[in-house]
Amino acid sequence: MSVKSPFVVSADWLESRLPEPDLKIVDASWYLPIHNRNQREEYEAAHIPGAVFFDQDAIVEPGSALPHTLPSPSVFAAHASRLGLSNDDTIVVYDGPGIFTAPRVWWMLRVMGAKKVHVLDGGLDNWKKDGRPVTNDMTVVTPTEFIADLDDSRLAPFSMIQSIVSEGGAQIADARSPGRFSGAEPEPREGMRSGHMPGAFNIPVMTLSNNGYLKDIEALKSVFDEAGMDLEKPVVTSCGSGVTAAAIILALESLGHQDNRLYDGSWSEWGSRDDTPVDTGNGR
Repeated sequence: MSVKSPFVVSADWLESRLPEPDLKIVDASWYLPIHNRNQREEYEAAHIPGAVFFDQDAIVEPGSALPHTLPSPSVFAAHASRLGLSNDDTIVVYDGPGIFTAPRVWWMLRVMGAKKVHVLDGGLDNWKKDGRPVTNDMTVVTPTEFIADLDDSRLAPFSMIQSIVSEGGAQIADARSPGRFSGAEPEPREGMRSGHMPGAFNIPVMTLSNNGYLKDIEALKSVFDEAGMDLEKPVVTSCGSGVTAAAIILALESLGHQDNRLYDGSWSEWGSRDDTPVDTGNGR
């Protein structure tokens, strides 16, 4: 029998608990232009009853030149409180396709001090396909007090990435597609070089799931093994703007790997500078 991650919950589990008052549901959908989907419009048209919309373009650090920068604890707490979230709630985060952008908000909530956060396995697309309940009624939110206590040991600053690239000390796992990683495909954001950080491993986000469902523990382990990574060593995750990098952390944590950090600037920072080395090809 396959063993699933302790950080995902099934649609059956969630649907059976929809009326529970201490259960909070968060729609964390976000899409690239190539997906031709609008996350807010989709939320307003159909969301899981009781879900609130977590705008990943708006809940960021004000004034940052980079997209999706993790906000300061005070900024995050203000947003989370307005969404009716508190540290002790059981929080289930979902996105459209499943295991795509929901892990980013799962990670944000956890590094800010939430204790019981899960990702909906299969996402909203499969939820709707199965005929489960959705609504276009706007969720009535009772504001709470979220107390944010950032664990900055889970973040990798630019200087740390520079050191890893030049001297080693940790493995870099990049969640972007093979084409973007190798430089064969252009970046979706203007002004960025194509390729990857020297020495990085490519763990495309879509290799971690099947049809939106997170792979079981054995299959997740195979993804990292086939990429040549050693899960006895530290890992820093990266992607385009720090969003899908969190899906790798979800997979790592599911495997019991705890010595991991997320490079929040990701390729948006590294690829837009002219003083950082870039490799092309398939990497390791």
